[in-house]
Amino acid sequence: MATLKDIAERVGVSISTVSRVVNGDDSRRISDETKQKIWQAAKQLNYRAKPAQKSAARAKRSPKHSAPLTIGCILSLPDNKYNHPYFSPIIQGIEAKLMEEGITLAFLHTQAELKSGAVREALLHDRAWNGVICIEGMEPEMYRWLKERVPVIIGIDVADPDIPIISYDRLDAARIAVRHLLELGHTDIGFIGGAGLLGRMEREKRYRGYKMALNEANCPFRSDWVIDAQWDADRSYRGMKRLLERQERPTAMFCASDMMAIAAMRAATELGLSIPRDIAFIGIDDIEFSKYSSPPLSSVHIPKYEMGYTAAKTLLDSLHQPYPYPFRMLLPFHLQIRESTKAPERRSPADG
Repeated sequence: MATLKDIAERVGVSISTVSRVVNGDDSRRISDETKQKIWQAAKQLNYRAKPAQKSAARAKRSPKHSAPLTIGCILSLPDNKYNHPYFSPIIQGIEAKLMEEGITLAFLHTQAELKSGAVREALLHDRAWNGVICIEGMEPEMYRWLKERVPVIIGIDVADPDIPIISYDRLDAARIAVRHLLELGHTDIGFIGGAGLLGRMEREKRYRGYKMALNEANCPFRSDWVIDAQWDADRSYRGMKRLLERQERPTAMFCASDMMAIAAMRAATELGLSIPRDIAFIGIDDIEFSKYSSPPLSSVHIPKYEMGYTAAKTLLDSLHQPYPYPFRMLLPFHLQIRESTKAPERRSPADG
């Protein structure tokens, strides 16, 4: 059985630091990055808190929840639920907070999996659900089914005014990304993204933020520079190649996710363009791989781990004492500038 010492050696910190994180001791400041590494190592080593630790954690909650809690998580993803570069840190944050309380995440399902009647029946047959964390949107029929059966639902980036929501301001994050390009001198800026569950690009907040930033700067919006990649890296790659083959092309691209940005950068380099000399790229997410792309990708850092951790804490707090009103908590984000953005090269008349 794994020990605190095993975790400490894996992460490269002291045993006392691991103990503080595992026991939820905030008497000393420990960085979020270190906490994330400790919980990730604890999961990899299959660490389990001792009964005394679990009892102390559960004592914080109401006696009516002294029995083991059944808490699950539902993702909007069709697949790849365990290794997605954006969603995985969110799930790590959820599991970290639950582990602090001696709770194991009971299930992790995608919407596609829940469409199976057999999966839904198995979940309901095993035990009653105490709470569920929904990450991003769900189809209306599936969401109604869930709300009828689960007493507490917390949303991460879910559009429901009736439940607590943990999120970030997507529209403003997009505006900040585009403003960075504008401040560098770019005025010809394209967009790569996708529509939401309703299938309408105009309702997607990052797209709206992109258009808003252009409008505020009196820069032209060109619909032929918009690539609807449907949140798919392959579609982003192909769409970028088609766009760059045109005579008139943008000098910069704002991409609504880092994965789509990295795929689009690959398309640009394959066509012989230099990034950022010929075309600049910026994304949103700041996934781990972005600092290792070629060149390293500028992005808007989203507090993914913190959103998951806060959602789990909100759910546990709600089970202890329900909030009188639903609320929407927006966590802060910041611009992470790397080598994929710089001022545009001034084109000579000979360049056309």
